[in-house]
Amino acid sequence: QVQIVESGGGLVQPGGSLNLSCAASRNIFSTYTMGWYRQAPGKQRELVASISWRGNTNYGDSVKGRFTISRDNVKNTVYLQMNSLKPEDTAIYYCNARSVITLSNNYWGQGTQVTVSS
Repeated sequence: QVQIVESGGGLVQPGGSLNLSCAASRNIFSTYTMGWYRQAPGKQRELVASISWRGNTNYGDSVKGRFTISRDNVKNTVYLQMNSLKPEDTAIYYCNARSVITLSNNYWGQGTQVTVSS
């Protein structure tokens, strides 16, 4: 079992920045893909960014060039640096950990609210 805890959400003005954190309860990055997803009211959950066990990154089209995913293997933490935020980035952001060995090992955090508004 893996516990996932997100933090760092909040209210920010358009054009501002936020840095989200996702702490895993143990060292899993060598066998898990870590991802950030978001869900806005009335919309489906969508992939924002992911980082594979090899360190390869992938981004949703709407955030390319503005968001950066990274990880700290010592702290068992994944980060999402969000710059140039727009009102349409407003959503609940969820962290996901998905095993590349055992596909049923798929864990979600409780989510953190990001609101972009003036």
